[in-house]
Amino acid sequence: MGTAVDASAAVAEEVTENMLGGKKVTVVFVLGGPGSGKGTQCTNIVEHFGFTHLSAGDLLRAEIKSGSENGTMIDNMIKEGKIVPSEVTIKLLKEAMIKSENDKFLIDGFPRNEENRAAFENVTKISPAFVLFFDCAEEEMERRLLGRNQGRVDDNIETIRKRFKVFVESSLPVIEYYSSKDKVKKIDAAKPIPEVFEDVKAIFAPYAPKVE
Repeated sequence: MGTAVDASAAVAEEVTENMLGGKKVTVVFVLGGPGSGKGTQCTNIVEHFGFTHLSAGDLLRAEIKSGSENGTMIDNMIKEGKIVPSEVTIKLLKEAMIKSENDKFLIDGFPRNEENRAAFENVTKISPAFVLFFDCAEEEMERRLLGRNQGRVDDNIETIRKRFKVFVESSLPVIEYYSSKDKVKKIDAAKPIPEVFEDVKAIFAPYAPKVE
């Protein structure tokens, strides 16, 4: 379990190991505002390129449903509108990656802010291969979210605008950080779904399953 000891020593170095649970992993962070179509494209990437899709939100919701002590704490924080501590989300992501048979992961909706990003690299010793950023105008995202008839309570205009604001304030610094490392692949997410996927396919071509 010697991770705690070497954690601080490795912080200063650029993360290159990307070893987790005895396997070398490829991680792609997927970021985009609410309604940018991330979920749809993640499904396509899983289907065509054999990645495992990990949604930070889904993992937190599953933990809440499990009724564990951790789940209750997460539930209370969300109800109070607080952001769940990075360590909690990262632990769930890390466990899911170790348990998985796969070594290629799409991490969706995370890191939500700079603190998440730094904590993820420190805790897991993993640096993403790149960040897939779905760039979409707020008007378009708003139109899409209001058109969703899934009965999501958080899809009313007030909340939607609040979510946009949080996304811009928190996630854009993450995108800027990875841009400085030349690791951001930006997609024009305002286009129709099939066109967006054509752009996605071009980016993921190097990860296509090898045909024997």
